[in-house]
Amino acid sequence: MFQPVPVFVGLRYSLAREHSFFVSFITWVSLGGVALGVLALITVISVMNGFEGELRSRLLSLSAHATLTAAGAPIPEWRSRLKELQGASGLVGAAPFLDTDAMLSHPPAMGGAVVRGIDPTLEPKVSAINGAMREGRLEDLEPGMNRIVLGRMLAYQLQVGVGDTVTVMIPDSAAGDSIVPRLENFQVAGIFEVGLEEQDSVLALINLKDAEALRGLDGPTGIRLRFADVLAAPQLAREAAARLPAGLTVRDWTQENEAYFRAIRIEKTMMGVILMLIVAVAVFNIVATLVMVVSDKRTDIAILRTLGMTPRGILGVFMTQGLLIGWLGTLIGVALGVALALHVGTVAHVIEQVFGVHIMDDPDVYYTTGLPSELHPRDVVIIAAVAMLLTLIATVYPAWKASKTQPAEALRYE
Repeated sequence: MFQPVPVFVGLRYSLAREHSFFVSFITWVSLGGVALGVLALITVISVMNGFEGELRSRLLSLSAHATLTAAGAPIPEWRSRLKELQGASGLVGAAPFLDTDAMLSHPPAMGGAVVRGIDPTLEPKVSAINGAMREGRLEDLEPGMNRIVLGRMLAYQLQVGVGDTVTVMIPDSAAGDSIVPRLENFQVAGIFEVGLEEQDSVLALINLKDAEALRGLDGPTGIRLRFADVLAAPQLAREAAARLPAGLTVRDWTQENEAYFRAIRIEKTMMGVILMLIVAVAVFNIVATLVMVVSDKRTDIAILRTLGMTPRGILGVFMTQGLLIGWLGTLIGVALGVALALHVGTVAHVIEQVFGVHIMDDPDVYYTTGLPSELHPRDVVIIAAVAMLLTLIATVYPAWKASKTQPAEALRYE
């Protein structure tokens, strides 16, 4: 099909200048449409990858890559468990924690929160809390001092600052069948800000010893793990848990935040399908271009057939012409798309300067004030392959119709 002569003739037809203006115009529109579709798809998917990575990093800034829990009960000899975890594949750090659902009060304001007991010396190994501190220090959470660190939105809701006192209320069912609140006053020692409402508006940190005293427990209810490779964390967490005695439940970050990332995957898939329609429209233009070229070249086809070219050769001629348009457009789109994806932040800044518009520049509305972009080679390869495949399919029918041209019929009125 793709012997040198059909390829040579197909290239001559593609590069010839004697086409009508309309055919040439449709050809350039087809090439530009394929390039534009591929460019848009690579850029948009890269930006969505960037937002996914940004969201993941913020979600995991105070959340561990995996947790080990004992069904709400204290983990016995948790310090020994931490020593047993040392040396686990890919493990960066491990730290105990004790979460408690509570109500925080600072009259007249009140709000719900998750009060997390932590070890201030071990916590930085599993979270980026030190970098998120806006006021105070994590080291101020000394045992027995009843100090608390609040998320920025939670502190704003309670109308408190460093040095103020908040009342922590948790349910206590120790007195018979009735449930009465247990109250404890804590002094605000610091405020942190991650940039996600799910963290900043509900999370409060206290010392692990204070959390044990508040709950009446002897030890943490879980161990948080952090790994060097977040994407490998689910598998590595289960390998690390195998070092410990049975009875501990393993949950990784993909399970804790499953709804977020499923929604992002669905959105990326649908966006990819929608943007691929741009390529599909360009592919239809390629079909129209080849149909007009075949109609215009009926005499040439008949002459080539009389000179001995087989229907298979005719098929190769027009498939070469269609593939040249589609694949050249794909390559141009890939080159421009990769360049734009790598410099989308700079391009967005230039657009802001030229047109006087602002893209995501309000930190009170958006958790990121720029356009993040992560270019994945796998996405580029898939997009280019699909575009080339659609182009190949588009050339089949017009080329097949050309191969069925009968020389006698084509030359009857010549």
